[in-house]
Amino acid sequence: MIRLIKIYPALTLWQLCLSALLALTIGGCGEMATQSIEAGSGLHPTLPPPQTTLLPTVNIAPAIGWPTGTTPLPAAGTRVNAFASGLDHPRWLYVLPNGDVLVAETNAPPKPDDAQGITGWVMGLVMKKAGATVPSANRISLLRDTKGDGVADFQSVFLEGLHSPFGMALIGNDLFIANTDAVVRFHYSTGDARITTPGTEVIALPAGPINHHWTKNLIASADGTLLYVTVGSNSNVAERGIAAEAERAAIWEVDINSGEHRIFASGLRNPNGLAWEPVSGALWTAVNERDALGSDLVPDYISSVRDGGFYGWPYSYYGQHIDHRVQPPRPDLVAKAIVPDYALGPHTASLGLAFSAASNLAKPFVNGMFIGQHGSWNRKPSSGYKVIFVPFANGAPVNTTPIDVLTGFLDVDGNAYGRPVGVAIDRQGSLLVADDVGNIIWRVSPEQ
Repeated sequence: MIRLIKIYPALTLWQLCLSALLALTIGGCGEMATQSIEAGSGLHPTLPPPQTTLLPTVNIAPAIGWPTGTTPLPAAGTRVNAFASGLDHPRWLYVLPNGDVLVAETNAPPKPDDAQGITGWVMGLVMKKAGATVPSANRISLLRDTKGDGVADFQSVFLEGLHSPFGMALIGNDLFIANTDAVVRFHYSTGDARITTPGTEVIALPAGPINHHWTKNLIASADGTLLYVTVGSNSNVAERGIAAEAERAAIWEVDINSGEHRIFASGLRNPNGLAWEPVSGALWTAVNERDALGSDLVPDYISSVRDGGFYGWPYSYYGQHIDHRVQPPRPDLVAKAIVPDYALGPHTASLGLAFSAASNLAKPFVNGMFIGQHGSWNRKPSSGYKVIFVPFANGAPVNTTPIDVLTGFLDVDGNAYGRPVGVAIDRQGSLLVADDVGNIIWRVSPEQ
């Protein structure tokens, strides 16, 4: 691999595709990490110089599913079992007040402008190898544990005919679903196992024929008048031009009655998980940072979200570290970029987010945040592919490395048995984990 002497503008699609093709045929390409994941984690991560190469690092864990009788490895003092299996690419979870669990069985929508010619062909191969090309089921299923034994013994199609659904939130009798292109409201009554009445659109969301980061999540305000909605960027580092990023890489604040919205926070490349911190009441999010700066950059992160705050993307990362690939530069915005609260390691694809306040897991999982890490493609060796816990004190992360909660998603040859995505606390206080490669919802509970 030829290392470039200086940092060039954002990589073109053909470079990405060629790199991906090499990864598929020779098992990976690109530079190697020079520091540990732990070095790129915590309150003060180490950020080495960018390592820009002619072709980006590609290291894909082929998706093979779980061998019969195997499970992830739970932390000491806990156990894991399959809460539900045989699902269709389960990505996100929501626990209703009566204990029913909603699971979004979903995948990316068609992206015609991303699927043309050699580019589309090669990237399709990449996604297939990672287990991400199955058509979206476009539904939400309901799982119910009627026996209280930690296994769902009732399953129903709760909502269908959706459009790459992801986030879910209940306010009173209104259930809000974040499709990839709109927030939609449905009427819900406690105990409903299926909704067949049409929903009503609350607000349209940025989508279109590229829709690079298609997952849209949402969370309700404490008083139930507002929704906070995540909208990821439409590119890696605005290589399609900043106009294509209008109102993206942001968290929206939406009035549920009027449908009016404003940008609550921006410069967040791909925010996914959302949660309210129980001590401070602050909104927190999990963010996927940019690619193709080397295996050691840039750390994904969790952070409290300030009203009106700007977090750097695309012009800078982790505060005011300038990304010279982005032209023209915006020093005025870089000067305002907020440093995230806590780094989660580079390329971990941290998505799911749940505070432990309602959990029944014992120490060290009493006060902090559970995070589902979907796993890397742009790092050698691999990163993520596990569920971690970040301890908190007084409403903020403590100065320690994350604690493993659920591991063993990769085999010794680098194949992926599964990939954790959404996390949630069930009504009994156990941790639920959506595994979109294993097509399983795992349940982590106290060891008996």
